[in-house]
Amino acid sequence: MKVLVSGGTGLVGRYIVEELLAAGYSVIIGGRHAPLPRAFSRPVEFAPLSLDPSRDHIEAFDDAYFFVHAALHHLPGTYRGGEGDDPETFKRLNLDGTVRLFEAAKRAGTRRCVFISSRAAYGEHPSGTVLTESTPAKPQTLYGQIKLDAERSLAHLAAPGFATASLRLTGVYGNLRPNKWDKLIDDYLAGRPILSRAGTEVHGCDVGRAVRLMLETESVRISGEAFNVSDVTLDTWDILEPIRWERDCVNRLPDAANKTLLTPMDTTKIRALGWLPGGLPLFEETMHALATVGMQPHRLTQA
Repeated sequence: MKVLVSGGTGLVGRYIVEELLAAGYSVIIGGRHAPLPRAFSRPVEFAPLSLDPSRDHIEAFDDAYFFVHAALHHLPGTYRGGEGDDPETFKRLNLDGTVRLFEAAKRAGTRRCVFISSRAAYGEHPSGTVLTESTPAKPQTLYGQIKLDAERSLAHLAAPGFATASLRLTGVYGNLRPNKWDKLIDDYLAGRPILSRAGTEVHGCDVGRAVRLMLETESVRISGEAFNVSDVTLDTWDILEPIRWERDCVNRLPDAANKTLLTPMDTTKIRALGWLPGGLPLFEETMHALATVGMQPHRLTQA
């Protein structure tokens, strides 16, 4: 079966595409530009697609049995605050354009639609609060509000024959290049000052597996629902300590951050469907790979 993936060449989308390819799906990359040759481990197709709500992209869904929407218009390297000084365009493309794609997918007869949302939809809660899918959503950023509004719009479109689901992702790390931690690691190795911070993370491979669950689980168990996708709690020290060890670097590590101030995400709901993330062993394997292969592209495999 063919899966149309918008934003498939992005930092998160690449992991989704690779997981789908490994599972035997045919993948269509939807975007403004075709991916570079050999950008993925197996051949992919391409369909022109944009977030412009004035355009009808129904033809992009002609061969797509499923649709995974991972595209986001934002300033480079920034999600929260990604609107810069142009919030109207940010909203028009990422909310109006996104809903337009959802509607096109439904009209085209696509069977399922999975939206890549964010923990930002929850907004800020008191330290130590465990975020479940029933926790009141009160986003304080435009990014979070748009993700929440898009989730609700998609859930409203759910119907027999058109199953929908939203995945609320925490920070996504992984082993592919470019990598979200490239600059952090480069700064550490160069001896530049580094701020200590903590956050919740999930490996991109585990995100890909979560997407597969949304495509393969009985529709009545997922349709119209949102699911938390999170795994390990890490701080800057956790990320850089393996680099220091593997690279034999004498630069001082940042102090450990206070992880008790975080608001972790409960993943009981998606685990009930069979999702089992890699946890600390996968994190350690990833950091070993990043440190020992000279920061070159490396794909991990995990049963």
